[in-house]
Amino acid sequence: MKFTDNNLIKIAEKVESGNRLDYEDGLMIDNSADLLGVGHLANIVRERINGSAAYFISNRHINHTNVCVNSCKFCAFSRKAEDDDAYTMMIDKVLEEAHMHDGENFSEFHIVGGLHPTLPYSYYVEMISSLRGEFPNVHLQAFTAVEIVHLSMISGKSTRVVLEELKNAGLGSLPGGGAEIFSNRVRKKICPEKIDGKEWLAVHKTAHDIGLNTNATMLYGHIESAEDRVDHLLLLREAQDRSGGFLTFIPLAFHPRNTAYEEIGRTSGVMDLKMIAMSRLMLDNFPHIKAFWIMTGEKLAQISLSFGADDLDGTVVEEKITHAAGATTNQGLTKQRLEELVHEAGRSPVERDTVYNVVGIV
Repeated sequence: MKFTDNNLIKIAEKVESGNRLDYEDGLMIDNSADLLGVGHLANIVRERINGSAAYFISNRHINHTNVCVNSCKFCAFSRKAEDDDAYTMMIDKVLEEAHMHDGENFSEFHIVGGLHPTLPYSYYVEMISSLRGEFPNVHLQAFTAVEIVHLSMISGKSTRVVLEELKNAGLGSLPGGGAEIFSNRVRKKICPEKIDGKEWLAVHKTAHDIGLNTNATMLYGHIESAEDRVDHLLLLREAQDRSGGFLTFIPLAFHPRNTAYEEIGRTSGVMDLKMIAMSRLMLDNFPHIKAFWIMTGEKLAQISLSFGADDLDGTVVEEKITHAAGATTNQGLTKQRLEELVHEAGRSPVERDTVYNVVGIV
């Protein structure tokens, strides 16, 4: 391929020979105007690792509460307990929500929520054990690292003990939320009350140590810099070198509506595709890169499958967090629609479970 950005020639040599990219390479990719060239390189790596497969999962999101002690400036979902639209589901309501679509054979419940100021630690353990009891064949991916630290604080237990007790109750893995951007400079502005990047990484390492796989994310398109984004990816890559427990990386496009940064506006399609591609190129030790269709939209998610992504997430059914920030995508997609999107993109649809066991090939 002929690159319009000569900086990509050196990167292409590394990619084609399987050599690891460094910090300067990451900056060159982030700053490159040759989107097709970057995408071409990412696709080489994508097909080297995953061939033509494009994964999806039959899953449901359950957000048990939007009440949160933190006041992150980028978040449109959280509420204070006294707000009119604040809500908290008790265990019976969580189970009712989980049963709302019985018969659709979900393989995963994805459960995240706010840091509630008064719910006891026992609530979370009971939630997981109750769901495990009623849905023994459904994988429970629940609680971000931020939530795990909150549970540690309210219980007086170490994060390791919290994770072990939740695992014994039925927890299967951790989602990747709460990472935002690891830069302390940026975190002090956008989420000063939240745990820092080192704590986030430490929780995931502990989860890996006790046999729980996890995912990772990066929130981009707000007030972070290219340097911050590359640093974030390299810290994740170093962590994966040590523990090997990350399954998927999900770049998350910032949605500004109803946040303190509403004037920033949405990310461009070019930036969204470049973040997918850069993630695939820099995170050579991550098995999967996900284009979360809820955030990118269906059309861009399709294109992402040729820019490094090999996963579209899943059926979701009901998503609240991104839609609170102005997302206009559907609340959920059927398996048939996901399969159509993959076929139209020239890829091979593969239904998976949370840990990438194949459920079916279409």
